[in-house]
Amino acid sequence: MKILISILLTCSIITTGLLVIVPQAMATTTVEVYKSPTCGCCSKWVDHMRDHGFNVVTKDVGNKEIRKKVGMSETLGSCHTALVNGYVMEGHIPAPDIIRFLKEKPDALGLAVPDMPHGSPGMEGRRSDPYNVLKVNAPGDTRRDAEIYNRYDPYAKKSVTPAPASAPETKTDPAGVSSIMRLNN
Repeated sequence: MKILISILLTCSIITTGLLVIVPQAMATTTVEVYKSPTCGCCSKWVDHMRDHGFNVVTKDVGNKEIRKKVGMSETLGSCHTALVNGYVMEGHIPAPDIIRFLKEKPDALGLAVPDMPHGSPGMEGRRSDPYNVLKVNAPGDTRRDAEIYNRYDPYAKKSVTPAPASAPETKTDPAGVSSIMRLNN
């Protein structure tokens, strides 16, 4: 019994320690963002990343050269490119997806949110459009080659149990054949 209590206590201490270390590890993760010095939505995305505990260093030199250098296809392009822990993050990717991706450590080039979808981090406003976060597996992969990593659809219905369908009213003729609509002759 003493051994069991000792094991449970040790596991509790380790779990508590990990819960403290993981957020600190994110806080020490540096994201290097290549963007235009005049892009407001890029600056908002940088704030979004900082709000989620990342240390962000911005390079106000544009992103076309770095995108080409790291092998991110133009078809996946957006207004900023970020480098983090050896991965490429293209566009307005939500920080929770980046955190999940860094924990999973897949064999991939990185993530991308092509273009600049309304409603994505840094592009908030009155309008929100559906968009996908794409997993880019290798340098040079195009939009067609990428896999959907996460979907965002502000119009998708939350899991609501549909009401049972009621049977349409039908008329039964003398022969016992029912129909929804009857033509009058």
